[in-house]
Amino acid sequence: MKLVVVLMLSALPLSCYAGSGCALLEDIIDSTIDPSVTEDQYIEGLEEFVPSDDTKQLLREYKQCFLDQSNRTLSNVQVMMVMWVSSYLPLKHW
Repeated sequence: MKLVVVLMLSALPLSCYAGSGCALLEDIIDSTIDPSVTEDQYIEGLEEFVPSDDTKQLLREYKQCFLDQSNRTLSNVQVMMVMWVSSYLPLKHW
C-alpha cells in the first residue's frame, strides 16, 4: 500500500501539468506540511484519491510523520517541495 501512496503522489504532477503550476498539487503539499491540518482533515482533502481503508491508514501515518517534525524542518521541506514542483514547469522559450 505504501507503493500506492508513492505512485499517487508522484502521478499528481503529471495529471496537473500546466504552465502556471497545479493548484491541486500545491494544496496537497501544503496540507501535508501544515501542522495545523489534522490527520482527519488531511484524509478528507484526499478522499477522491483514497481507494481503501488501508490507504487511509497509511496516509494517517504519513501525515503523522510531518506532525512530529519541528517548524524549522517543515519550513525546509516546504522550500524543497517548491523547488521540486517548479522543476516540472515547462521552460519558457523567448
